[in-house]
Amino acid sequence: MSVTRKPYGTLPNGEAVEQLTITGEGGLSVTFITYGGTLTNLIFDGKDIVLGYESMEAYLHEVGCIGVTVGRYANRIAGGTFELNGVTYDVGCNENEFCHLHGGKGGFQVKNWIVASVEESAITLRQLSPDGEVGYPGNVCVDMRIAVTPDNALKFEYTATTDKDTILSLTQHAYFNLNGYNGGNILDTLLQISADAILPVNEHLIPLGEPMAVEGTPFDFRKLKPIGRDITGDHEQIKIGNGYDHNFILNGEANAWKHCATAISNKTGIRMDCYTDQPGVQLYTGNLLKVDFGKGGPMSQYQGFCLETQHFPDSPHNPEYPSTVLKAGETYHTITEYRFTKV
Repeated sequence: MSVTRKPYGTLPNGEAVEQLTITGEGGLSVTFITYGGTLTNLIFDGKDIVLGYESMEAYLHEVGCIGVTVGRYANRIAGGTFELNGVTYDVGCNENEFCHLHGGKGGFQVKNWIVASVEESAITLRQLSPDGEVGYPGNVCVDMRIAVTPDNALKFEYTATTDKDTILSLTQHAYFNLNGYNGGNILDTLLQISADAILPVNEHLIPLGEPMAVEGTPFDFRKLKPIGRDITGDHEQIKIGNGYDHNFILNGEANAWKHCATAISNKTGIRMDCYTDQPGVQLYTGNLLKVDFGKGGPMSQYQGFCLETQHFPDSPHNPEYPSTVLKAGETYHTITEYRFTKV
């Protein structure tokens, strides 16, 4: 078990970016850079199975939130505004004029995180977001502890506090390809998601409100099936997203620890099991992925899939959804694990 750290590059404002690699005794190795709290490499059984870039310059021009830590609010907020305690907050629309996506233009993915602590097989990265940043209320302190366990699990533990009531929903935006980052598309990867329903969306990928049962639809991943089996079908929701870009409502109590998903590559025999205490997971299949300067070369549509454990999108406008309000003096705490084995 070890953690190594070294300089990675410099931001235009002169801030130094660090690279930290955690290697567990089971062999799992993960590398992060402080810019964006970004997962750049995940090596298991000799394969690097996450998409990414190869230089600081490339990360400064990255698209798709590849590998970043998303905040203050993962996913979408309709209209770029929300009301809290009778006050309307404008956080702006950065995805066309209809919604606020992944924390906006000044979100955590473009911030340089602080290395708060280094342990034998874990690191803690910290983000201090001042009151009013991107329009959000409250001075918020987020600690993200990243650990590699002896049995090859990558564990994210988020803890946050605020001095003013605010909203908060954090996630990790890794793009996985269990065939290897350069192993072609992920359409033949087997996937199972522990969800009986999704939140259908409108043409702007904003939830319509009421859940939709997955039974009899392309969204039925209750048993393992290839990601690509129904990805080009005629279902209206598939057409809207040009693939999967939907929140799955995980079975079980909203904030209870539970199995989220399982993915298996028949090419490498690598299996990934995701567990979380979050109420939902956003499955995104790289529908719009098109990058000329990715790790090892261009990245293209369906080359990676994301399992973004999180609260539901647009929760501030849907009071029936699990609340994303973090009150002053209270503590936000959530854990997600990605466990890697061979089949």
